[in-house]
Amino acid sequence: MTQDKHITWHDSVVTKLERQQRHQHKSAIIWFTGLSGSGKSTISVALEKALFDRGIHTYRLDGDNIRHGLNQNLGFSPEDRKENIRRIGEVSKLMVDAGVLTVTAFISPYTSDRENVRAIVEDKEFIEVYTRCSLEACEQRDPKGLYQKARKGEIPEFTGISAPYEAPKNPEIIIDTEFNSVETSVSQIINYLEQHHYI
Repeated sequence: MTQDKHITWHDSVVTKLERQQRHQHKSAIIWFTGLSGSGKSTISVALEKALFDRGIHTYRLDGDNIRHGLNQNLGFSPEDRKENIRRIGEVSKLMVDAGVLTVTAFISPYTSDRENVRAIVEDKEFIEVYTRCSLEACEQRDPKGLYQKARKGEIPEFTGISAPYEAPKNPEIIIDTEFNSVETSVSQIINYLEQHHYI
């Protein structure tokens, strides 16, 4: 997509640093990635509440929720998945600029798409959280009944069944959701944010 030569960027007189100082914490993207059923949404909801209760300016972007509005015109082809993540990356970047600690929960199966989001924000503003869980465990949970439908061929291009998932090789945080509770997982992320002086 080419940019119109008549479009001009207008800088704000309020800086990201000033917003962070007002909020008294850093802003960044906490990017959950993992298979369907691995716990991304559940943990991200609990994390958002835990951060909010601490007085942190935070907001959560969830894959299904975004497809109800902003990305309702996208399907699940590789091209549409790429555009889905590109848009979310741009929205997340704006929220980081606003001084918000932004929590996202998207399968985001392709390494290149996640790395493209990392590349558009500053160093240490992208915190990749891999919700590691075996396909077998995700299928056993199957909270939305999607794996059963995918196995029957009712859902084409379903990640982990008929479409690939590229697990992160060097994520900032690995949450072993097959064995750890939601509370333990949230505590692990909070500890990371404290130790690295985000909050």
